[in-house]
Amino acid sequence: MTLGMSAMDGRGFYYPTDLAIGENGRFYVTNRSIEGVDRGVRVTMCDIDSNYYGIFGYHGEKPGQFIHMSSIAVDNEQNLYITDEYMNRISKFDNEGNYIENWGETGSREGLLDCPSGIAIDSEQQVYISDTENNRIQIFDKNGTFISSFGHGSLKLPWGLTINNNGDIYVADWGNHRIVQFSKSGDILNSFGSFGSKDGELKNPAGMAVGPDGTLYIADWGNERVQVFDSNGNFVDKTRGQATLSKWAENFLSINTEEADARSRSNLEPEIEFFNDDPHEESSHIEKLFWSPLSIKLDAEGLLYIVDGNRHRIQIYQT
Repeated sequence: MTLGMSAMDGRGFYYPTDLAIGENGRFYVTNRSIEGVDRGVRVTMCDIDSNYYGIFGYHGEKPGQFIHMSSIAVDNEQNLYITDEYMNRISKFDNEGNYIENWGETGSREGLLDCPSGIAIDSEQQVYISDTENNRIQIFDKNGTFISSFGHGSLKLPWGLTINNNGDIYVADWGNHRIVQFSKSGDILNSFGSFGSKDGELKNPAGMAVGPDGTLYIADWGNERVQVFDSNGNFVDKTRGQATLSKWAENFLSINTEEADARSRSNLEPEIEFFNDDPHEESSHIEKLFWSPLSIKLDAEGLLYIVDGNRHRIQIYQT
């Protein structure tokens, strides 16, 4: 199914970047908006049944506001942690969207941040952050106290993060076009993928999810697709996207009948002679396809949630 629709405010998403799933069944979707459009910046609260619970966070530099939010994670107390790449800080909210605190300072020394993007929290409630421009992963406690870092010299612009049941950390090594698996102590255990557009190759991967058996589901951002690898890094499957109308979109079209009529006459899968073989060109013209897949989350029921950034939606799949 598909969740969401384009909206600069209220119910909907506007250039979403990530989502977290709370124990209450709520989804918390970070919306980055675009340069010069402040209204779209917010976190949307909803659920898999398209129930809408409101928004929190707005554009700005004050506590509880954002400029360029990137990723979101939830701890064992159901508090939410959101990275802001522009202000180099982490903002903390409760699961109703009430602001608690923020932390983070700009710099390259240990404990300082430069463009924090991906975020994940392990079973010991340590907070892992992709310190993107510093080409490392940093670990903090829940109050922002620095613990340690790793990845120096091996990562290039790391982005998304996830942690498996054994505590291994998987990093979308965006600039090196691969996924890297680290141990708790920061040692490299494995790497998956190499640069390219063939099956099993990656181009600027943005995020991934790891199944209980080690299966990797990768947001292959530069190739506008999601790929599946087995635990040894072998290619298994791929999809360019299969989105349908969401409940919110169906409701919108039931009210705006002229737009619904125009849509009914439209060819949503046109055959186009593209200027080049860049998948971005095709994704920008065909509605069902991924267009900037940024993040993947896997729930306990085996459902995959793929944040489809430029289409303002989440595509949901069975593993």
